Amino acid sequence: MLALAGVQVRHEVRTYFRAGDTVFFTFLFPVVMLAIFSTAFSASGSFGVRPDGSVVDAAAYYLPGMMAAGILLSGVQALGIDIAVERSDGTLKRLAGTPLPVASWFLGKLGQVVVTNLLQVALLLVVARVLFRVPLPTEASSWATFAWVWLLGLAGSALIGIGLSRVPRTGRSASAVIVPITLVLQFVSGVYLPFAQLPTWLQQVASAFPLKWLAQGMRSVFLPESSAAAEVGGTWDLPGVALWLGVWLVAGAIAARLTFRWGRKDA
Repeated sequence: MLALAGVQVRHEVRTYFRAGDTVFFTFLFPVVMLAIFSTAFSASGSFGVRPDGSVVDAAAYYLPGMMAAGILLSGVQALGIDIAVERSDGTLKRLAGTPLPVASWFLGKLGQVVVTNLLQVALLLVVARVLFRVPLPTEASSWATFAWVWLLGLAGSALIGIGLSRVPRTGRSASAVIVPITLVLQFVSGVYLPFAQLPTWLQQVASAFPLKWLAQGMRSVFLPESSAAAEVGGTWDLPGVALWLGVWLVAGAIAARLTFRWGRKDA
């Protein structure tokens, strides 16, 4: 099973990078947005101050948000649309008639999300460090926090994407259904706009979804401790980050288990 899963991961990754629209709107989109926001707000002054007295510029401020958005896009958007299309065009039905175990197929999809997002994270870090001179964390504890936030966020996003793939009625409508959901979440979850500046009711709504907590966890890694004062409650609230990402991980697993079918019953 694991050998077949490895083959499936390679197949899924190759297929992913052959789709130009997918590569741009999921893989390169956070990188492009980081470059745009870093350039557009380069003259906006300081977004905070580090312990050594250096300022947090626009590139440093937006990097964690783009990391979080990339995780959401890799899992929810890319995987949700991909599976919806495969269900609609009959690919899943054909796979159901092959010896490929369901577990190997799932591992192949999850492996593709892990590989592509790791490459995306690496690219974001290189662009931020090389082009915009963003200082990266040097403490092992910061990277440990990054690891568990990334793992919980990516796993939850992938499972949510599998469950959400059941919503579009056809593969053609998948992008129209799923992309607006991820786009709205990015605007209300502190990715493009400071979360504390949103209306209270909108903060409460956004706090029920994982991207808000994912972005907050990433900010705790890449921004100085003093920046936590701008968060709701004035702290990074990492236990809350872990709790809510864990809740959505479980919810995504349940949704994926209950909704996934090789083909639609009404097909």
